[in-house]
This record gives sequence, structure tokens and C-alpha cells, in this order.
Amino acid sequence: MNRSVLMVSMFAILSSASVQVASADNVTKKVNPFVGTSTLWTPEDLGYTRTEDKRPWGAESFPGAALPNAMVQATPVTHYHTGSGYQYEDHQIYGFAHTCKGHWNLLHAPILPVTDEGKWQANNYCSWFSHNNESAHPGYYQVFLERYKINAEITTTLRCAYHRYTFPDVNKKLLVDITHSNAHPREYDVKQSGNNAFEGFQDGEGRIYFYAVTNFDIESVNKVNQFGSIVGMVNFKNSRNSAKPLEVRIGFSFVSIENAKKNLEAELLSSNKSFDQVRADADAIWENVLGHIQIEGGTDKQQTMFYSTLYKAFLFPNLRSDVNGEYRDENNNVVKADFRYYNTPSFWDTYRNKLILLGMITPDVAADIIKSCIDKGEKRGGYMPSFFHGDHASAFVAGSWLRGIRNFDLDRAYKLMLKNATVPGRGGRAWLEEYLKQGWIAEKDTTNVPTWNEYKASVTKTVEYAYDDYATALVAKELKDKNNYKILMEHSQNYKNLFDPSTGFWRGKIANGTWIEDFRPDYPYYAYQYREADAWNSLFFAPHDPQGMVALYPSAKAVEQKLDSLFNTPNGGYEAWNLTGYLGKYCHGNQPGHSIPYAYYFIDKQEKGQEILNKLLNNYYGMGEEGLAYAGMDDAGEMSSWYALNAIGIYTYSPADPQYIVTVPLFNKVTFTLGTTNKPFTIRKEGNGVKIKEVTVGGKALKGWFVQHDALANGNEVVIRTE
Repeated sequence: MNRSVLMVSMFAILSSASVQVASADNVTKKVNPFVGTSTLWTPEDLGYTRTEDKRPWGAESFPGAALPNAMVQATPVTHYHTGSGYQYEDHQIYGFAHTCKGHWNLLHAPILPVTDEGKWQANNYCSWFSHNNESAHPGYYQVFLERYKINAEITTTLRCAYHRYTFPDVNKKLLVDITHSNAHPREYDVKQSGNNAFEGFQDGEGRIYFYAVTNFDIESVNKVNQFGSIVGMVNFKNSRNSAKPLEVRIGFSFVSIENAKKNLEAELLSSNKSFDQVRADADAIWENVLGHIQIEGGTDKQQTMFYSTLYKAFLFPNLRSDVNGEYRDENNNVVKADFRYYNTPSFWDTYRNKLILLGMITPDVAADIIKSCIDKGEKRGGYMPSFFHGDHASAFVAGSWLRGIRNFDLDRAYKLMLKNATVPGRGGRAWLEEYLKQGWIAEKDTTNVPTWNEYKASVTKTVEYAYDDYATALVAKELKDKNNYKILMEHSQNYKNLFDPSTGFWRGKIANGTWIEDFRPDYPYYAYQYREADAWNSLFFAPHDPQGMVALYPSAKAVEQKLDSLFNTPNGGYEAWNLTGYLGKYCHGNQPGHSIPYAYYFIDKQEKGQEILNKLLNNYYGMGEEGLAYAGMDDAGEMSSWYALNAIGIYTYSPADPQYIVTVPLFNKVTFTLGTTNKPFTIRKEGNGVKIKEVTVGGKALKGWFVQHDALANGNEVVIRTE
């Protein structure tokens, strides 16, 4: 099947990755969108005994319909203000929202079909449901709403949702839950706009506008105020005696209702495609993206988990520009560009792996995300955007450029990155002045800090800034800025300044340069010394200098003992909401420690590292009673990307560098077609052991543990021989 021909009308506006990829099967059938939607409950899974009332974290993923990196994610809401809005253990649905990420935000403009027979009220309208009558597939979601006896189906395009509701023989109604989202909207509206259309907007992390067309004429659109709650209600003419489903095609925009209407016209109305045709288009788009990687071997569970995690890796960042190229910029001005504008990536989470994986398959999307970041940075004080903690756009920019993604302005990006690294100021790196002055960031001198208190996260910032300096230096070298290259490379060694040789940990210092005395290595903090970690899970972070990192210890044996203690000693049992899924003291449920298992490689104990990787791949995904939970929050696809890359045998240990550390794949053979070259490379496993005895690339023995991106881009075969 030629995917390029099948998908050209839709996928051409998504990316240039429309290539023929050999496929023995439809890979979208191997995706389970419910993976990552359930919660961890037991002490064995969490690593501690629960005492708090709030739910611990699962992956916080959503099962609804979406296209890769789209504006619209049409997904069921079972609970507001919790993760993605959907928790598998819930039994009620409040509506179908149209934006989602999985970070307690978004969920714009929920709608829900209702009937008077279901006795809805403005403060009581949710419907119970059963997983026995619920299904999901890439680009499609279905559930039976038991309260109203309605079968609900949703599919999507980039900027639109297509709802199909099959009612019993009653009057059809549509509830627009205009006052609810995860962002507490204060301003909103919904009103009729013609015989069979309604429109409106809702605030909350950006004002979203919508324009909807229905296949039944509308009698009225009212705001119903009951019991302190307000909902919009769309009433239809002569709908009781019709057996045909209610179809709602709804376009969205962050610019205007007019643009929402244009998006709807371009993506759904002009083609007049049926629901099933739009669903088939969505499946074909996902087949193209996921089909870039073909696998042979492994178990059915491993294959399902691989394609499910690969699917989750392509749901974010999200498109924010319309079909006419317009978007709202950092200053809330409506502007127009010749690239697709995306929201800011979750850099702290996804710079490690996901953003590089995205560029390997859809390089045009990666380039447009970088262009979007440049646009934001130039309009927000000249600093490259950051997210949550640290400053990691540098790794994404450097890693993308050095992997051959060149259709963005590197000089403009570098100017912003360099200012982040060298000029203190609002919008730049936090506490940069003291980092530049002394090579490390001080922490407060205090005692008995609770897990949840917010401080500087000084250790994490120091070691991560050092890596960001290295990434920026790589771009300085590309642009022949020798002076700043030298300065940045010197700064990249700052990770050593908070290493305490007396304990073997990276440890906080107070302002006078002495170590923090109240040092509890296995006590988890949200932001005291460490960002969402403890000292154990902050070990061995210097992806740019692994040999220098292990040389801080007196011997390779000392490093081995430290690693063995991390993975084999029970953790302290402390309760921290976002630190879950422990292997010994190692927490796989949060990002800070995700590069630690590879430290074994640099003391000639690769097989020990692989034993850890195998345990994590096989036991820390598909957890919980339903087999749907992750060890922790997916964080915009980082957890998923960690699995997907390690499962095929290569990992972005230093994402800024155009190379990958080799691991033992789960599958006997992997065929990967890169989006930059449209050339497939293969990874083949020989043997079933954990110790790698030889790696060949294009028939030549690999020296060390890193395979270069160029070798893959040239279509070479990588053979990993184990014993």
C-alpha cells in the first residue's frame, strides 16, 4: 500500500514524512490508547504506603481521538483537575473535551449528548459507562453512555472534531459544558449561528474559539442556569422521529471564531467526507507515522507496548496555527507565518528523548517547533523559551541540527540560546548570576525541609545548566564562535562543583560554600537541592562527559558499588506524589534518573546496565491491576519515548549529540525509516543474552558504545551480538 498517495491531502499539512514504509501488517492495530490511563495504588507498585487522599500518578495519558501533534484532542472527561481528565478506574463521563496534554490543564470546550429522559440537570449530567462498551484506536474513540442510552463516537482532523451520537427514539440534545475545563474558565459564550450551526469561545490557558455544524436543524441554543451551575444547551428540531445519528462537526482556533469556521471548512466541510471516511484518514495518518518503525520478534505484549508508547510520543507538542497560517503570538497579537506554529514543548521532560525521536520520524514538525520557539524567544526578551525547570531547548536545537534537520535559522536560535547561557535577566535562567560567578547555585541553609516545599532545586539546576552549556557550545562550534565555544565548554564542567567525594553524591551547598548538613540521600524533594528527586536519583548526570563523571570516584569499583546500592537497596518508603515506581532506590516514575542505568557502561559493566533496562522495560510499563499503568507520569511522552527507543536498541543518552548509546533490543529485527533521508536502517539482534559482545555497523566493528546518527542515516545495518 502506498501511504503517500493515500494520505497526501491531509498529511501534507502535517509533515513531509509521507514515505513508503514496508509493512507486513497494519501497525495501528497494535496500539492500545488506554495504555497509560490507569493509576498505581499498591505499595509494591508505588514504593510507599499511601496516606494522602489524592490519587497517586499513573501515566496520566488520555484515550481519546487525536492526530499527531494536532490542535485537537477529543477525549472523554471522567474527572476534572486530575491528569488528563480520564482515569481508567472511574465510571462516569462528564463530556468530551477538545484539548488535552496530561498535565492537569486544558480540556477545552467539553460537550455531551443528553436526553430529557436521562433527567439531566445543569449540576448533574454525567453518564456512567462500562469499559465493556468502550473502545479506542488511533484517531477514534467510542463509548456507550448508559444514562442516556447513547452510543458516542469521535474522530478528528488536525483542527476539528467529528462527533457521531446514536440516540434512542427521543429528542436529541447537546450539552455544551462551557463553564468547565481544567483551567477554571471565567469568560465563555455559546450561541446559535444559523439554521444548523452554533459557535462560541472559552477561556483557560488561551482562549479557544469554536464553530460547529450539525446535521439537524437547531431550534435554540440556551444557557441553562440551575443550582449554581451554567451549561449551554443545543436543542434540535424534529429530531425524535429520525433514526439517523446526530453528527457534530466542530472546528477550533485560538485566533477567532472566523478562523475556527475556516478550519472546519478546509478540513471537514469542503470534502463532505463521512464520519467513517474521516476516521479512515486518521488511521492512515497514524499508520504512516508509526509505520516508520517495523519490528519483528518479541512477544505480543512487547509489540503492543512498543507501538502504544510510540503513539503516545507523538501526541504533544500541539499545533496552534490555523489553515490560513494565523496564530496568536507571545504578545497575544494575531500574526501570520509560513510555518506551523506549535505550543512550547515540555522541555524538562522531553528534551531527553522524545523531541529527538519526533525529529527522526517527522523532521518538518521538529523544525517548525524550533521556529515557533524562536518566534516566542524573540518576542519575550530575547531568551529561548524554557519549561518548568532548567533550560533545555539548547539540546533540542543542537541535536536536531546535527542530525540533519536544517530548515530553520540556526543563527537566530543560537542568539537566544547564548543569551540564556550568559546573560542573567527576567525570562532567562533562574539564579544564573551566581551560577556564572561561582560555577554552582547555592541552596538555603535550613533543616527538616518537607517534600513539597519549593526552593531553588540548586543541585539539579547546576548539573543541568552545565549540560545546556555543552549543548549551546555545540552550536557555537557549528557557527565558528570560538570564543563563546571555549567559555561554554568550560562551564560544561560545572557539574563537578557539587559532587561531594565524602558521600559519593551530588549535594547542595549553602552560600558560603559548605555542604548542607541536613543531608538525607533517600528523602525526596520537589525543589530542595533536587527537582522532583532525591540524591540517589540525581546520580551520574553528565551525558556530555560520562568518563569525567565516573572519574570523580576513586575507582570503577566504587562506581559499581554505588550503582548496585541504588538498584538493590530498598528505598526509604517516603510518600511523594510524583515519585513512584521504584527499583531499589531508583525511581523510574520520574525523569531525573532515567540516564543512570547506562552509567554501568562506562565502568565496563554493560551487562549490569542491561539487566536493569530489561527489568524496567518488562515490569515498569503495563503495571497495575489492568496492566495499563506506567511507573509514573508520561510527561508529554518522555516515559513512552524511553521505552520505545530502548525497545529498539538505541537511546539518546546525550540528546544534543548526533549519536545513540546501544542497548539490547527487545525485537529480533527493527527496520527504521528516517524522515530526514527516507532511507531505512536496520537493527538486528543475535543471541538472547544481556552482555553485548560485539556491535557492527555496516559490517564494521563499533568502537565504544555509541552509534553515530550519520551511520543510521546512510542506511547501515546495526548488528548487536549478545551472550
